[in-house]
Amino acid sequence: MESVSCNTCGNRVLVEKYSEAHTSIQWLDDVDGACPRFAETHTRDGRARVPTCRHLQESIDGLVLSGQIGMSLRSYPVPGRLE
Repeated sequence: MESVSCNTCGNRVLVEKYSEAHTSIQWLDDVDGACPRFAETHTRDGRARVPTCRHLQESIDGLVLSGQIGMSLRSYPVPGRLE
């Protein structure tokens, strides 16, 4: 898994691409504390109204398009770590 920082808020996650449609994202901190987009979109019962952060997804997509993140050759996810 590759370390990726959101271009908007700087939150860091681990990412692995398995196909154009499948991106595995491992959050390193509590999503509400790490991502302002998630924190601002919660309903009263505590659930997020958005399935993902658009800004983080745009950051990941940009790295994929530039070739900095390639498609994984693994057929299953493996634990990642920050260096």
